[in-house]
Amino acid sequence: MIPWEEIDRAEIPGHEGAVTLRQRGSEFSIRTAGTELMNSRIHGSEEALAELTCNHIKKPGMRILIGGLGMGYTLAAALKQSEPDTLITVSELIPAVVRWNREHLGHLAGMPLNDYRVSVKEEDVAETIQEKQSAWDAILLDVDNGPEGLTRKANNRLYNKSGLKTAFLALCPKGVLAIWSSRPDEAFTRRLAQSGFKTKTITVRARKSKKGSKHTIWLAEKP
Repeated sequence: MIPWEEIDRAEIPGHEGAVTLRQRGSEFSIRTAGTELMNSRIHGSEEALAELTCNHIKKPGMRILIGGLGMGYTLAAALKQSEPDTLITVSELIPAVVRWNREHLGHLAGMPLNDYRVSVKEEDVAETIQEKQSAWDAILLDVDNGPEGLTRKANNRLYNKSGLKTAFLALCPKGVLAIWSSRPDEAFTRRLAQSGFKTKTITVRARKSKKGSKHTIWLAEKP
């Protein structure tokens, strides 16, 4: 078997830890603290996050915020489901992840960062959400393995009551907050409802073939 090779390593801002990019043949993996955050062979649920959200909204001129670039699969799926006048902003906390997409990973998802509809902000998505009210038709979050701070504890502020209230205000009427998770979380589902969202919880497979682990996506609509 071909061994894994570490291509690069980067510190996580505001956290005592690092993420690593590894390659084995044509396969890529991003990991932190011994946990695999994403793998280039398994990305069906990341694509489903964008597909479900865009299909739910179905309107021209969408303004979409994606928290977490990853390997670009969510972004690529959002572009595929969007009209030519859609504008997508990607907030990525770790500058190296943006660089990795440009230098090593872009071909995996079809070079989505090169699309004219895309802009990138190298900052915490929580800061982007706080900037404006009624600014987004959709906010997609895939910055951790679910509604808890695995990559860094500061991510918890996205999922607590205060963070959900901020996201609620940042959305346009009928806007959607979509969140990816590696597992269900009933307490978080209740918290979304308590924050004023009309929420649907969807179970999807990790692979497009409907195989692999089951992942959870919340579609939380602002009435």
